Amino acid sequence: MRDYEQVVAFLGEWGRFQRLVFFLLSASIIPNGFNGLSIVFLAGTPEHRCAVPGGANLTGEWLNASIPLELRDGRAEPSRCRRYRLAALANFSALGLRPGSDVELDSLEQEPCLDGWEYSRDIYRSTIVTEWDLVCDNDWKGPLSTSLFFVGVLIGSFVSGQLSDKFGRKNVLFATLAMQTGFSFVQVFSTSWEMFSVFFLLVGMGQISNYVAAFVLGTEILGKSVRLLFCTLGVCIFYAFGYMLLPLFAYFIRDWRMLLLALTLPGLLCIPLWWVIPESPRWLISQGRFQEAEDIIRKAAKTNGITAPDVILGPSELQDLNSQKQQTYTILDLMRTRNILTITIMSILLWMIISVGYFGLSLDTPNLHGDVYLNCFLSAVIEVPAYIISWLLLRNLPRRYSMAAALFLGGCVLLFVQLVPSHIRALSIFLVMLGKFGITSAFSMVYVYTAELYPTVVRNMGVGASSMASRLGSILSPYFVYLGAYDRFLPYILMGSLTVLSGILTLFLPESYGRPLPDTIEQMLTVKGLEYRPASSSTRDSKEEEENPEILKSTSF
Repeated sequence: MRDYEQVVAFLGEWGRFQRLVFFLLSASIIPNGFNGLSIVFLAGTPEHRCAVPGGANLTGEWLNASIPLELRDGRAEPSRCRRYRLAALANFSALGLRPGSDVELDSLEQEPCLDGWEYSRDIYRSTIVTEWDLVCDNDWKGPLSTSLFFVGVLIGSFVSGQLSDKFGRKNVLFATLAMQTGFSFVQVFSTSWEMFSVFFLLVGMGQISNYVAAFVLGTEILGKSVRLLFCTLGVCIFYAFGYMLLPLFAYFIRDWRMLLLALTLPGLLCIPLWWVIPESPRWLISQGRFQEAEDIIRKAAKTNGITAPDVILGPSELQDLNSQKQQTYTILDLMRTRNILTITIMSILLWMIISVGYFGLSLDTPNLHGDVYLNCFLSAVIEVPAYIISWLLLRNLPRRYSMAAALFLGGCVLLFVQLVPSHIRALSIFLVMLGKFGITSAFSMVYVYTAELYPTVVRNMGVGASSMASRLGSILSPYFVYLGAYDRFLPYILMGSLTVLSGILTLFLPESYGRPLPDTIEQMLTVKGLEYRPASSSTRDSKEEEENPEILKSTSF
């Protein structure tokens, strides 16, 4: 019995049909790039100070002195959350006393911003922060909105695989694209922070679900030589391209509602793709829908200008390889031996720390010196060379040292940021972007590396558990950025230290480059310092296994 690859071998690897699928599915990822990190501008926090009502009966001199000064970044700045008690200031003003000379300001009683805040309009016309006053005692709500989006991503990653297995890759892809676009559109009309955050969670669920569906659909349709390219450079670079568009939209649209609407509408451009992108023939065959699968294969042959054989799916092909009975494994098998338990714990820590670093640096761009829009654009651009470098490293160099080098680079430069003199702002931005480069490279490599460490029988569960840890890291990342309100360098110190530690941790993992992939738990490579147990002769070639769609399905992010 021939397998699917042999059945469709007559189509070739890179015909017009494959190019169409490659670029259209990659293009469907673009909205994920700008929607996923749109909170950077939607929840931007401008400079603010307590509002003083017009009826406060203060002279201009007392009005200017109504906000106490506080030390921020080594400079005296007007307080963002406190003001002098207005009743006392009104009495001094009525008596003709002058601030500073007649009245010692430091001795005056202070009060919170009882009449709201005044916000600078220099950068943002409006954000959810200015609309619902998410500052001072309510400043925790901004990071929580971001975390709720990633909670949605976590929930979506749970259900998306099961939905696409049951209802089909194409159906789930377009249903969740509609979900993402629809809920994002409703967000535009949010009347409260609570409403905005709930719909943001639902948008996160839709986003990861269509990402995974597009990822799996591409891996199942494209041939071996193109598949790995699609899963790394294709998907990742188109995601980065969408990320690059975000600051461009935000620069010209400074109102958060109009910005969100502008970021939502491109999702409608995916509607025509329904009539162009096919369902996965592999999935149709697994469901016993052989005629539909054969129709798609014949249409692909016609698109490529190739004459299809008279019989594509003969009697010997009308059996699904996946229907073969296999031993059932559970999540507990990730703890069966000391070796696999050690690798699982190390992988979980590694994925979580890398995720904290990647999303932490992406969300922190508004806090960098200089123009917030330019910094966000640079943060997106730096991902392109990072993906290309990681692709080259995966092809030519050992995994362990490549990963460790990327993590050491990312972590060390983040630790150096605090040493940069305050007047050399360009250098600090350069170091942050270099740190983003290193962490993004590691993020791209960790998928392949983890998939190679686990044996075939538990590979899906192993990578899935690690990916879960990544979602938890992304949920925590906004609060690493939040710590910057207390100390500007604290987020970089924490992320840099954790990233360096994860680089050290990587050195203790076994090296999988050039090794046959293990099929059973007994054939697994052991952690450094233990003797390597060679795989049996029946073990499949590493490259073939790496390109198996069942593995790639699990390594989507």
